[in-house]
Amino acid sequence: MKTSEIKELSTAEIQERIATESEALVRMEMNHAVSPVDNPQSIRASRRTVARLKTILRLRQISETK
Repeated sequence: MKTSEIKELSTAEIQERIATESEALVRMEMNHAVSPVDNPQSIRASRRTVARLKTILRLRQISETK
């Protein structure tokens, strides 16, 4: 998910996406620990997506307080 796509989402949608992406990331990591994932780069991409979502959410929180 690109940053421009994330900025178009509402705050509630971002929080929802963080929850679902984090859950999917944990599931992928657990599955990878048991048996290798076909594409290990998907774990990396998911982790970065969660980071992007959290960054945009934090920027919105900071701008609201000012």
